Amino acid sequence: MATCADAKKRIPCLRTTHSLNVGKHSGKNYKWTKNSRLKQRIAHIALVVKEYDEAIEFYTKKLDFELIEDTKLTEEKRWVMVAPNGAKECCLLLSKATNGQQTASIGNQSGGRVFLFLFTDDFWRDYNKMVDKEIKFIRPPEQMDYGMVAVFVDLYGNMWDLLEPNEKNKGVLD
Repeated sequence: MATCADAKKRIPCLRTTHSLNVGKHSGKNYKWTKNSRLKQRIAHIALVVKEYDEAIEFYTKKLDFELIEDTKLTEEKRWVMVAPNGAKECCLLLSKATNGQQTASIGNQSGGRVFLFLFTDDFWRDYNKMVDKEIKFIRPPEQMDYGMVAVFVDLYGNMWDLLEPNEKNKGVLD
């Protein structure tokens, strides 16, 4: 059974028959049923970069992302978040590489596969705008079963899908 030092409430675990103790720090009164579902989301995806300012420049000027936050934490470290216009759920946390292992992963965070998926409501508008801004596309536009897609690379070489999903796309969440 999971425990908490100052546990006051007992909450049933969703995966087993035991309970999870939650203390006063939770701040919520939970009323779980057998069919209760947690509401979770991915808030940030860390993207390892060489330099903060060049990454900010690329994402805000070339991809038209918004700079959500740029806070200095130490002389070397900043908390930098960018997100596509209109994004409500997830953003990129730009993280400057601080050692050899991190530096080696810049531009290849997914081992040569497409790393991120940029959904759009108008593929051709965004594709043409990106071409005009000299974004490098490495796979041309193609109509797939799940929508119109093309693959581009960011300033470091990470591969992205630009994708206008259709009704068959299982990745579209309400």
